[in-house]
Amino acid sequence: MKITIIGAGPGGYEAALYAAKKGAEVVLVEKDKLGGTCLNRGCIPTKAFLASYDTLETVENAKTFGINVSGEPEVDYPAILARKNKVMESLVKGIQFLMNKNNVTVINGFGSLVDKNTVKVVKEDGTEELVKTDYVLLATGSVPIAPPVFKYDGKRVITSDEILDFEHAPKSLILVGGGVIGCEIGQFLAAMGTEVTVVEALPRLLATMDEDVSKQLARQFKKDKIKVVCGDGIAEVNPAEDHVDVTLASGKTLSAEYVLVAIGRAPFTKGVGLENAGVEMGDRGRVAVDDHMKTNVDNIYAIGDIVNTPFLAHVATKEGFVAIDNMMGGDKAATYHAVPGCVFTTPEIANVGKMEWQLQKEGKELGKDYRTGTFDFKGLGKAQASGHIAGFVKVIADMDDTLIGAEIVGARASDMLQVLTTGVQLKMKVEDLADCIFPHPTMCEAVMEALHDVHGMSTMKV
Repeated sequence: MKITIIGAGPGGYEAALYAAKKGAEVVLVEKDKLGGTCLNRGCIPTKAFLASYDTLETVENAKTFGINVSGEPEVDYPAILARKNKVMESLVKGIQFLMNKNNVTVINGFGSLVDKNTVKVVKEDGTEELVKTDYVLLATGSVPIAPPVFKYDGKRVITSDEILDFEHAPKSLILVGGGVIGCEIGQFLAAMGTEVTVVEALPRLLATMDEDVSKQLARQFKKDKIKVVCGDGIAEVNPAEDHVDVTLASGKTLSAEYVLVAIGRAPFTKGVGLENAGVEMGDRGRVAVDDHMKTNVDNIYAIGDIVNTPFLAHVATKEGFVAIDNMMGGDKAATYHAVPGCVFTTPEIANVGKMEWQLQKEGKELGKDYRTGTFDFKGLGKAQASGHIAGFVKVIADMDDTLIGAEIVGARASDMLQVLTTGVQLKMKVEDLADCIFPHPTMCEAVMEALHDVHGMSTMKV
C-alpha cells in the first residue's frame, strides 16, 4: 500500500512515521521545512523564546532565593535568536533522520492533487514530479489571518511569521489579538524591553477561557507593564516609513514601531487541487471529513487545520494516526471531548474539556447541573518553597460525579494537565481520580485538593 501525505507539520510527519511503522510505503511532500508551522514558525520557536524569558525572570528574582548576582542582567537578543534557530535546526534534522530510518521518501516542493490517485509536486527549480498513490492524506495546515483593514505589508504591519525572525526587539508594538499567540509573544517581547499594547475586540484576554483565568493573566500583564485595551476593535491602520498609526473603533488613536496581527489562522487549501479530485468543502473554508477523517472521496483523508476541528498541533497528530489506521483497514473515530489546550505565558494556563462559561452559555447552573472544585497554589508547601504561588486549579464535574472539564493556571500547568485530560477522556468519576495517591511535595497536589473540593473535602482549603 502506498500513502502520499501533503504537508509535513506535526500531523503530516508523525502520520508518515506511523504509516511506515505499520508497513506502508510512504511519500511525504513538503513545500518548506519538515516540521511545518509548528516547528518552524509557531510552537517551538515561541517556546524557545519563552525559555529565555523564564531564565531572565529567574535571574531577576535570584536575590529572593539568597543568590546574589552582581549587576543587572542584560538581554542579548541576537543570542536568543541564534539559540532559537539552533533548536529548530536540530529538530528538523531529527525529523529527517527519522524519515530516513523508516524509509519515508521526502519530496521537497508544492504538492497538489491531479486526481484521486495522483499528486503533482512542483519543486523549487520549477521541475515537476508525479506521484501515483493508493491513498492521500491532506495535512497542509494554516496561515495567519490579516484582513485588508490592517494593510499587511510584512514590514511595519506583520504577523507571527515575521516577528520570530526579527534581529532585535522592537521599541514598541501594537499587538492585535489577545488570544494564545498574542499573549505569548506579547509577554516575551515586553520582557525584552518592547513597549507592548495588546488590543482585543472581545471583553477580555483569552476570551475562550473562563473569566477567572483571564483575570489571573490580566493581573500578570499589569505587573509586566503590558498595556491592554479590551472591547475595542480596529477601525484604521496607516503604516508609515518608521511607524504605524492605528485608530480604534472607539476613536482612540495609538502609534507604535510595528503592528503585529494575531487574530487567528485560516486553512491553507489554495492551489492544493481539491477540485481536481472532487473533494467537498465544509464550513468556513475547511475540508469536509467524517469522524474517521475521510473526505467524500474514498481514498482521500484530511487532518489538522484544514478540517473543522481545533487548530492545535496535538489534535492534528492524533487525527493523522486515526486516518492512517483507517486507511489500513481499521475502524477508528476521532473524539474531541478531551482536547487539552495550553498557553505558555507566565503563569502558564492549561485546560481540557468543558469550561464553566460554556456550561453557563448552555443554560446550566452551578449546583444544579454541575459542580466545581478549586484550590489555590499558594496553599501548597511546594509552591511556597519554589516561589510559584500564583494561580489555581479548577475541576468541573457533572451531577453524576463524572469529570467533564478542568483548568489550571500556574507554573508547569501544561505538564500537570495530563492527569485531568486522562480523567476527562475516560469519563472517570471525580471520587475515583481523587483516590489516587499524589506525590508530596509537588505542585500536582493542587489537582488532588481541587478534586476533593468538589465534595467539600479538601483538607488544605480554608
